[in-house]
Amino acid sequence: GGTAMAAVRDVEIDPEGTFKYILVRLQHPGGERSRDIVRGTKAAEFHNHIFEKVNPEMKKLGYECKCLGGGKIDHNSKDKKIRVFGLSTGYGKADHSVTVEILKKAYPDYEITWSDDKK
Repeated sequence: GGTAMAAVRDVEIDPEGTFKYILVRLQHPGGERSRDIVRGTKAAEFHNHIFEKVNPEMKKLGYECKCLGGGKIDHNSKDKKIRVFGLSTGYGKADHSVTVEILKKAYPDYEITWSDDKK
């Protein structure tokens, strides 16, 4: 039950730089409870590259994945700042305010902001 969900980290993002991210909803088939996770990396040229990597990993753990949208993350580890902005052409804009709340749990000592700016 709860153990597999706990094993999935809320946030997996690159430690530095500006990169694409997606907000993904995980749910057990037929289950009530869902949770949202944030995934982002410079390695992904497009948002769907991130989803194509996350989806099979989560399927193995018994989850259905749904991409709730995307954007960009600017991660400045030196100044402990994260900025969430932009959107995904394919998936639409994630709710950045939700993303920020998830990021705050993973980076409690950071200043984390979001905007609808494209850059």
